[in-house]
Amino acid sequence: MDFFHSFGMPGRWYTELFEIAADQNGFITTEDVRDLGGAPQVLIDMRRHGHVDRVGHGLYRFRALPAGPFDELMQATLWPRRLGVISHDSALDLWDLCDVNPARIHVTVPKAARLRRTAPALYEVHVRDLDAAEVTRVEGIPAVVPTRAILDGIERHLDRRLIDQAIEAARRRGLVTRDELAVLEAVG
Repeated sequence: MDFFHSFGMPGRWYTELFEIAADQNGFITTEDVRDLGGAPQVLIDMRRHGHVDRVGHGLYRFRALPAGPFDELMQATLWPRRLGVISHDSALDLWDLCDVNPARIHVTVPKAARLRRTAPALYEVHVRDLDAAEVTRVEGIPAVVPTRAILDGIERHLDRRLIDQAIEAARRRGLVTRDELAVLEAVG
């Protein structure tokens, strides 16, 4: 234990984890600590010293970083060991492509993800291996690109008016290429 940590003052772990949390809307996971070579006990100590709050299994939030409107979505991507990507109706809503109002947060995980815990009731988990080109960040949150979100909506038989609205919004805002637009119109 270093000098600063023994007195509850921020030290190496605080600094390194804070940088990660800043890119994750204030959240930090036990996997983040392990990636830095630490043990989960680091987060327990940081909680005891008032630096972070525990918000879920293996998930903590820095008190120094303000809560935001996208916290639930970020939590959904971190829940499955940082492997989640906002998708389907939730991605359409995040991109503000149509008037969809998802009742649950749709999160896609890769087939190789071995989820040992039951998903929270708020999440609808989809399993699909996404290409790197199908994933981006929106407001710092891992999410599928508009074309993938619309294709997900088509696959789920989302109301045709919402699909048409999403395609038109994506076209108008330059979020899809001509080729992608042609695919969406052919599939839809």
